[in-house]
Amino acid sequence: MNSKQDLLRNLPSVDELLRDAELLALQEQVARGLVKTVVREVLDGFRRDLLAAPAGKEVLPDPAEIVRSVAEQVRRKSRPHFQRVINATGVVVHTNLGRSLLAAEAVQQVAELAAHYSNLEFDLDEGRRGSRYSHVEELLTELTGAESALVVNNNAAAVFLVLETLSKGREAVVSRGELVEIGGSFRIPDVMARSGAIMVEVGTTNKTHLKDYVAVINERTALLLKVHTSNYRIIGFTQDVSLEELSRLGAEHGLPVVNDLGSGCFIDFSKYGIIKEPTVQETIRSGASIATFSGDKLLGGPQAGIVLGKREYVEQVKRNPLNRAFRIDKMTLAALEATLLLYRDPDKALKKIPTLAMITVSRNVLSRRAAKLKNGLVRTLPAGSAEVEVRNGFSKVGGGALPEMDLPTRMVALTLRAGTSAASVESRLRNLPLPVVCRVERDQVLLDVRTILDSEVEPVCEAFRSVLNARQ
Repeated sequence: MNSKQDLLRNLPSVDELLRDAELLALQEQVARGLVKTVVREVLDGFRRDLLAAPAGKEVLPDPAEIVRSVAEQVRRKSRPHFQRVINATGVVVHTNLGRSLLAAEAVQQVAELAAHYSNLEFDLDEGRRGSRYSHVEELLTELTGAESALVVNNNAAAVFLVLETLSKGREAVVSRGELVEIGGSFRIPDVMARSGAIMVEVGTTNKTHLKDYVAVINERTALLLKVHTSNYRIIGFTQDVSLEELSRLGAEHGLPVVNDLGSGCFIDFSKYGIIKEPTVQETIRSGASIATFSGDKLLGGPQAGIVLGKREYVEQVKRNPLNRAFRIDKMTLAALEATLLLYRDPDKALKKIPTLAMITVSRNVLSRRAAKLKNGLVRTLPAGSAEVEVRNGFSKVGGGALPEMDLPTRMVALTLRAGTSAASVESRLRNLPLPVVCRVERDQVLLDVRTILDSEVEPVCEAFRSVLNARQ
């Protein structure tokens, strides 16, 4: 008799395993079908191992080992794939980690309106169908000075919709130095082509003059497009045309001027020692017919694309049938309205909107948080597992915003004992039930406290204790 076949026959059956006390308890917590599927997968794995083992080296797994493996995989598969993480990288608007955090007021509003019926498209005063955009349009025009506003699901959609509405089949003029590529390899020329706009490039990569725009304007010209190069800078021998100049030229020729701000912001960050970014309010005052920008990133709200400006142009965009394909849902709308309400008091917005608070946080606050984290780690970590120190470093705003700006920060650095690599610890931290995402430099694990919430200091300490205890 083939010994491998004998061993295979001695493996417990699916039904036997499903009657195990631990797996019976697990079936009360999760779907029985999931447990059954995992049991089959685990048994198949052990069968493959037995068949692949050299003759005489086969080892029949203990039933308890099989049960442990099943329980571990069931729990792993039962956890949501989309989950919370702790961001210890220091990148505030981290595109891969969910971008901007919402203010507590926005979170509360989302929870309230997601769990109950709402007046999403119902006019409570008139008792008839209303518009979902009415909930934020008045706020946006109040805060920015624009005449009209519209919100879609992201800024790429906003740019596409504006171009498709105002310049489909006609020419849109743009500087070569502004033909940027944004996240996910989406390029302005590609967005323009898909919208049906005929792109007309003017100037050179580093220099564009007003006369370059003047030279190409003709009866086929639909609009002048200005794109804020928020995710890169050209320095040195450069020249561009200001929005004010372009707006005057547009007015002379009866052409709308569209300004894609990218990140967009309502706060003048230069007051806080940060590189100057054009605010949305300044853009509207400069004469732009339409401005488009993101609802998250520097605004600190949910992912959305905001279109605002002169009523005659925004209303055309609203009437575009494609608008329905890009519309926002009720949860985005709830979060955006709550965020915008905070901007009525800029000082309150700076304190309560996490993105703004993280960007403008003082060095003293960072130092106190770093000291608290260091002390917590020293108390928590196994003796001799790591040396912990606080040192200076730099954070990034992220999200394609302020690429030149390094934000001075305080970091907690862990130098691990010999035989333990920083890369392996970083990997284990990422695979905890509450993952911690951090940086590794020169075989040190670095934790930037700018993006670690005060409430996350203790969980970070516990994460390191768990990982380093497991390596004892």
